[in-house]
Amino acid sequence: MDAVFHASPYIGYVYPNETIIPWTVMIVVYPYMTGLVAGAFSVSSMYHVFGMESFKPVARFALLTALCFMLFVPMTLLLHLGQPQRAFNAMITPHLTSAFAAFGYFAAFYSILLMLETWFAFREDNVIRARNATGIRRSFYRALTLWSDDISEKALSFDHKWMFALAIIGIPSAHGLHGYVGFVFGSLKSREWWGSDMMPVIFLFSAIISGIAVLIVLYTLVSKIRKTPIDEACVRGMAGALWGFLMFTLLLEGLEFANVVYKAKEGIEVIMEYVTGPLFYRYFVFQFGVGAIVPIIVLGLMFMRSVRGKAFIVGAVICSLLVLMNVFLMRWNVVIGGQEIAKTMRGLLTYQDPGGREGLTAALSVLSGPLILLFILTRFLPPWAEMSEEPEPTQ
Repeated sequence: MDAVFHASPYIGYVYPNETIIPWTVMIVVYPYMTGLVAGAFSVSSMYHVFGMESFKPVARFALLTALCFMLFVPMTLLLHLGQPQRAFNAMITPHLTSAFAAFGYFAAFYSILLMLETWFAFREDNVIRARNATGIRRSFYRALTLWSDDISEKALSFDHKWMFALAIIGIPSAHGLHGYVGFVFGSLKSREWWGSDMMPVIFLFSAIISGIAVLIVLYTLVSKIRKTPIDEACVRGMAGALWGFLMFTLLLEGLEFANVVYKAKEGIEVIMEYVTGPLFYRYFVFQFGVGAIVPIIVLGLMFMRSVRGKAFIVGAVICSLLVLMNVFLMRWNVVIGGQEIAKTMRGLLTYQDPGGREGLTAALSVLSGPLILLFILTRFLPPWAEMSEEPEPTQ
């Protein structure tokens, strides 16, 4: 289904062949979800690779979060395709000069890597669960461990070496996956709003802040549901990382916009009319102001005044929600915003939600899928504490 754009009353004119554009909200959700994957994996790696103890309470939870979102990333593209049953053809008939065709290989490699690291991270716990369970549950957990029950010191050392190696490989893989998405947009010369060398870097850093933000929100929410204490040191560590990366991301986005304005290429009048007109609130007020500057100020004040306890947790969660909004708006303003500027740079268009499988309702359904899967996985693979030889664990 094609998305319909209507000519905007603000400025200029568009040709008839510019009013039907296929990239809809599903292509907004696609880079948004890959960003959450890369960011969540980054948090996990901060403990598994760099040994940052404050991130230990969420390290395995971050792995599960990254895996759940990664499994749903292809769904956005399959819903967007007119003939999704042909998607596998890109894998068996590779077209190496196409950045789009390469996604299948990148996604498959990274999905396998995530599943392997998750398997090693939970293998010891699953062996203990298999020993303490009976019947179907015992068979299930034994199957998860590939019918191995060796949790000797030598076996666990082997597991940790593999986890470390996979985490090291996963760092460039995760960030390369999302940097590739930014490369897709930055390499499109036909649209001035997209064709920027800074686009891959901006996508990458915005991915990191979105992943950290979603983990702060999910970890706090799950702790409340489970009625367990929230590890403030962990939240403080994630909030500090969020604060630092957010400032750098805001600087990159500001430099990119300044670069577009300074170069003043043909059609800059339409771009300026766009950012000061229909895009003003979405771009400057909500994306830059509410979604970036406000969290930077609030987090900075909390760190400066050494705010602790419930006040800090609440402030960190609110700032994280604002950052998630910021990153989603960034994706929207790139994907949809870039198409609201006519290719001829002579006029503006207005996006209309096409509904159906590429509409906002479908997009929200896809976004909720990883959260549902994460809830199910945490019932079978609780990531909250180290297991021990004791009765069947409860959630």
